[in-house]
Amino acid sequence: MNPRLSLDPLRVWYKVLSVVLLSFMLTATVLADVEEDFNSPTPILLSERGSTRALAIKADDWNGTIPRSGDPQAFTPGEKSRVMFFVTDLSLMDGEGANAFRIYLEDPAGRSFRFEVQDIQPVTRDNAVYAVIVSLYDPTEYYGQPQPVGDHLVRLTWRGLASNRVRMGIGKLGGEIQDDKGAVPTSYPLSKKAREQAEASVAPEYVGLKFKGDRTRFMEQAAFGPSPALNERLRRIGIKTWIAEQLDAAAPSTPYPFLPLMPSDSGTGCSGSTNPNCNRDNYQMYPMQVWFYTEALYGENQLLHRTSWALNQIWVTANPEVQQPSHMLQYQKLLDKHAFGNYRNLMQDMTLNPAMGIYLDMLGSTRNNPNENYAREVLQLFTIGLFMLNPDGTAQVDGNNVPVPTYSQDTVNNFTEIFTGWQLCQQNPPTCPSFNGNPNYTDSMLLNQNLHNVTTKTLLAYPGAQNVDIPANQNGAVDLNAALNNIFNHPNVGPFVSKKMIQHLVTSDPTPAYVGRVAAIFNNDGFGNRGNMKAVVKAILLDPEARGDIKTDPNYGKLREPVQAITNVLRNFNVRNVAATGPSDCNINPRSSTLGQSVYQAPSVFNYFPADYIVPGTTVVGPEFGILNTGSSIARANLMNTLVFNTIPVSNPDTPAGTSIDLTGLQALSAADSTGNLLLDELNNKMMHGTMSSQMRSSILTATTVVASTDTLTRSRQALYLVATSSQFQVQR
Repeated sequence: MNPRLSLDPLRVWYKVLSVVLLSFMLTATVLADVEEDFNSPTPILLSERGSTRALAIKADDWNGTIPRSGDPQAFTPGEKSRVMFFVTDLSLMDGEGANAFRIYLEDPAGRSFRFEVQDIQPVTRDNAVYAVIVSLYDPTEYYGQPQPVGDHLVRLTWRGLASNRVRMGIGKLGGEIQDDKGAVPTSYPLSKKAREQAEASVAPEYVGLKFKGDRTRFMEQAAFGPSPALNERLRRIGIKTWIAEQLDAAAPSTPYPFLPLMPSDSGTGCSGSTNPNCNRDNYQMYPMQVWFYTEALYGENQLLHRTSWALNQIWVTANPEVQQPSHMLQYQKLLDKHAFGNYRNLMQDMTLNPAMGIYLDMLGSTRNNPNENYAREVLQLFTIGLFMLNPDGTAQVDGNNVPVPTYSQDTVNNFTEIFTGWQLCQQNPPTCPSFNGNPNYTDSMLLNQNLHNVTTKTLLAYPGAQNVDIPANQNGAVDLNAALNNIFNHPNVGPFVSKKMIQHLVTSDPTPAYVGRVAAIFNNDGFGNRGNMKAVVKAILLDPEARGDIKTDPNYGKLREPVQAITNVLRNFNVRNVAATGPSDCNINPRSSTLGQSVYQAPSVFNYFPADYIVPGTTVVGPEFGILNTGSSIARANLMNTLVFNTIPVSNPDTPAGTSIDLTGLQALSAADSTGNLLLDELNNKMMHGTMSSQMRSSILTATTVVASTDTLTRSRQALYLVATSSQFQVQR
């Protein structure tokens, strides 16, 4: 017997074992969570020694050191009332300053007052403590009644995080207001125990996993909601790598529908057609709306679609002015083309897009019959806004504290003359490649120089402005290019566009610091490029005000707009058709329409809701609340009932497959644990990123366990419905 041959099986076994072990190690590495800690520390306001009263002094009395505890004072709001607080546990980036912070006071009546921080500066050499200066305005006029005197509760917010609340006397010390549960003295130097107690007092009711929320929050911002597949992908490669992958996407992953240009009259266009749905498919937004929801629910290129949807709500066009889905298709293609491109190129193509032309009346605006609609809205809504802005998006004011206008009516008149002479491209190819004898809403508008105003024009004047004075007798295309350059290089464009994009993706009321950081990237992406939307989107999503496992600032976040309220639930639970045999037909728009948001059918050029809408009775900017009322609130609950307890049923021809969700995972948890705790844990992590309050959990658990434990489907539906209709879920944070 050959001894060597007898060892071969052992060697083969060893090699196989080595390969298996190596494969296991590689698999374990791939499956492991990518550690990306985006969390910021929780700020802590300092208090008097042995007290929960704020360590605060009149700012003009400060001697440069942390004051000694001993003789607290009350403060009187007014024009010259400047108060200094002291805060610890901050980690500031280079250049991060006062505009990253806000101070909120709550009076005994429960009313909240917001104050902007005027200055912040380190007090100790190791930057362990900062002095924060706030000017206390008199809010009497805002609320229409005098501010109560006595103790108020004050908190500081930073990057979406709230500090502990401490007492502060307004007019006098004392009063009926109660400390927050768990509030403790936070005098300096702060002990480890006091720090932990102060942090716990900020959100003691949260019952979820403290360090697993950011991935879910990210999926709500950068996609149309979490999905099991996307969650697994992010878990493997991390947020930064996923963003890099997504920014390489050149087009949506769902093919665009084939939509030919049709005659203006549907009777003519559908005459003799063999398609029984000719009118629906060619003269209604149905095919585009189905495409939109297909990409939102199933598309791989989520960030592109999400960014395009944000731009869709800035550069608004809508039916009924845009009559055919084929006309809207080209508009959507331009949004997708430039979502990760350059904003200047987007301005160019959108200006000459026929859908925009018909919507805002630039199409057909001539030197003898000018129309100012596009000239006004391209300035007011798409690029620079009504008032001059600081680099952080705050309004510039004059000596009387009145915002400084960005332009005048005369400016609008001059831009109106710029935008004259453009018509549909109605010539045979190659001049108009898509012309087929019908109105051509695919190719860019074509200039008729004879209809263009060739007089001199004066545009926007600002430091370093380009093309302020447009000479006479120029070609209309030359005028147009000069005018768009004049707008694009205006200093307002960076902060104006950046804030709107932040509002749509992350939070409705970003701090000026957040806006300023993103605007700086818009102005210069680091390589000398202005308007690089790839860099802007990346900056928005990776900013510390966006990232973190949890946000405790009560005013942080945004009400989920109807489209995303729907897609967040559907994607989270493996949206499918009614038969559970394949994908949904994605005829979802009739559902979002009942909530005030019909895709491609915004009610006005101001979008579905105004960007500066203030939630009534507060100082909180909340655009999406502009379409929330008693009726739409009930409609939201009814819709969630449909999605959870029922389906969007099959209804031919428009809804051939219907829509349902997959609750088998929740049912398995319900079957495994008759107490309902595993079920609530799963919903908390999937939908609330660990922020379900103990009170909310207790209420839902009670309502859920009323259902027999053997009826796992009804139990799962009950719990999911209660979470989906809760105010905590309806506000994306």
